[in-house]
Amino acid sequence: MDEYERVLLVKQEVFIYKIPPRTSNRGYRAADWKLDSPDFTGRLRVVTKGSECVLKIEDRNNGELFAKCPVDKYPGIAVESVLDSSRYFVLRIHDDSGHSAFIGIGFADRGDSFDLNVTLQDHFKSMTKEEELEKVWEKEGKKHLDLRFKEGETIKINMNIAKVPGKSRPKSKTQLGSGKTIGLLPPPPGGIKISGLTEPALSSASHLAQTNSNSAANSSPENSELSTEPPTELWGDFASAQVSGSQTDNNSNHGQRSWVQF
Repeated sequence: MDEYERVLLVKQEVFIYKIPPRTSNRGYRAADWKLDSPDFTGRLRVVTKGSECVLKIEDRNNGELFAKCPVDKYPGIAVESVLDSSRYFVLRIHDDSGHSAFIGIGFADRGDSFDLNVTLQDHFKSMTKEEELEKVWEKEGKKHLDLRFKEGETIKINMNIAKVPGKSRPKSKTQLGSGKTIGLLPPPPGGIKISGLTEPALSSASHLAQTNSNSAANSSPENSELSTEPPTELWGDFASAQVSGSQTDNNSNHGQRSWVQF
């Protein structure tokens, strides 16, 4: 995985001083430097790349690198505060050949030195937390959570779909043998059941059958040949009809009821 360089802090003005060797273990004092005549004035940048943190002092005009100070921890020997001021620090710089030297830096504004101090502290605090988390993961042997579906694994989703108001379910239909369907229609008005014939319907059917029998008996053969169309009132109001068989059988079997009202 490629690591990118991040710039944590930029200060456009920083003063560089050549400092005398340390004479005791007590620390550095900025009063021993020539504060009114710095040896170089440049720009300071705090840059990180992965776990590496570097302070870079560059030319303010063209950005050319003047010196760099790798920082492995803070506070530490790489960046050290002086004893008599909060605006000055001592840096241990390195060149490409591996040689090191100590220089002094300072800021005109106390807020700039405060920003440098806070930036370095926050960076190394976050690095410490990351290292602790990595140790915990290695100790417990936990892996990253894998949320992918295993082979053959499925999920079930229950969807609660609300009914649309104003819509009703379609009425049931009766299926025919050919696959067609018809609706269930109500019986016609005035109809009667086959198993329970009413007396008015039986009387009307008997009267119509008797009338048709008498008319057939009184008619002459000539009239029968001339008139081939059925009587206009053979079916009437669908309450009765002619009984199958001879006309004489209808008169003799008057008691049998073979027509019903639909």
